[in-house]
Amino acid sequence: MSVAETLETGAEARAGTGRWRKLLVVTLGPIAAALMTSGLILLLFGINPLTYYGFVLQRGLLSGLGLEQTLTRMAPLLFLAAGLIVAFRAGIWNLGVDGQFLLGAVAAAALAPLMILWAPGWLTLLAGFALAGAVGALWSVLPALLRAYQGVNEIITTLMMTFLGVSLANVLVKLIFLDPGTTVPQTRTLPVADRLPRLFDTSISSGLILGLIAVLAVHVMMTRTAFGLKLRTVGANPHAAAHAGLSVPRLTMAVFALSAGFAGLAGAVDILGVQGNVRADWNPAFGLMVIPLVFLARFHGVGSIILIFFYSALLIGAESAARRVGVPQDFTLVLVANLLIFLGLAEYLDHRRKRTEG
Repeated sequence: MSVAETLETGAEARAGTGRWRKLLVVTLGPIAAALMTSGLILLLFGINPLTYYGFVLQRGLLSGLGLEQTLTRMAPLLFLAAGLIVAFRAGIWNLGVDGQFLLGAVAAAALAPLMILWAPGWLTLLAGFALAGAVGALWSVLPALLRAYQGVNEIITTLMMTFLGVSLANVLVKLIFLDPGTTVPQTRTLPVADRLPRLFDTSISSGLILGLIAVLAVHVMMTRTAFGLKLRTVGANPHAAAHAGLSVPRLTMAVFALSAGFAGLAGAVDILGVQGNVRADWNPAFGLMVIPLVFLARFHGVGSIILIFFYSALLIGAESAARRVGVPQDFTLVLVANLLIFLGLAEYLDHRRKRTEG
């Protein structure tokens, strides 16, 4: 073997070792640390963390019905992940996905029960998805314009639009789209038979397939197409992108529209596939849950799918575990908070190591 081949082999080996070390430290490390820290919190309250995690595992993954519910829960989270991958890879912090999600859900819930009275089921579902995606994208126009043409930080504007979106969604449900036939404030209900079909002979919503297609399509677009390269270039260096002749404002608007549109579709797939209606004050806050998962996956489509699967199992399993061991169901938010803390710490240590080695 020549000296050049030896050096090349050594470089490849070091690169492979570096990738595995980064996987352990930056991705798997925060997950393990969050589980351990949350377990210690359970111990402080006299609860065996192994018992809690055991119930979560049993209910979310190992039981047939629990697994079906886990796979169904993945559908809206996958659409949200698709939108966040577009935004984050393009250097845009769209933190308004929860508002976009809710308004998309309300739009689909308002249209579908009325349209199904005179239109075919497939057309009703298609129209519901289209309207929800359009409403989600429309709700991002103001932050997009401010970022694209005024340079206003989108973190602030998208968060503000989320608060407004959540409030507007509640107003729409309680006033304009209120179902007059119920005592509980909610929209009209789409019949179960007219919702998205189930997969095979299970209770799994076919929205799961749509969500998987959305994430994989976004991953291919951002990594294998010229359009995705333009978006990533704008995110990496807007000045270089403008110097290269790219229209940075238009591409910025496109990123917002795509990201928020997927958030609106997430709301539609949850309503048209599972819920059937939107109740007043309903806000699952899925967006803030998915953000750390997308970061842990390093904005990778397949990695996001895997993490969303396990997180969905955690959500489903936590509902059962909360009842059995006496833990509030919102304890999953504590786990997410710990995950965010350790994710930020891992990112800091990784950047510090790179500066030291550089």
